[in-house]
Amino acid sequence: MGLRFYRRIRIAPGLRINLSKRGASVSAGGRGHWLTFGPRGERATIGLPGTGLSYTENLGGRRGGRPFAIVIAIAIIGFILLAAALGS
Repeated sequence: MGLRFYRRIRIAPGLRINLSKRGASVSAGGRGHWLTFGPRGERATIGLPGTGLSYTENLGGRRGGRPFAIVIAIAIIGFILLAAALGS
């Protein structure tokens, strides 16, 4: 059996960073619907809350690292600004 690692960090309502062995991704959405942007492309997920049923559709193939790095940088800057605003 292989070792697994997965962690979600909520940045703001409807925005989270997902960390795993394969890398990081950013998800935006709410209960029952999410858009995820990561190094393996973009995908949309819809589901029926409370049932465990969901459907995921890949929206784009693998992209270069630069656009994804920009998304991560914006998310981190937003997190820092939010933390600073809440700390004041």
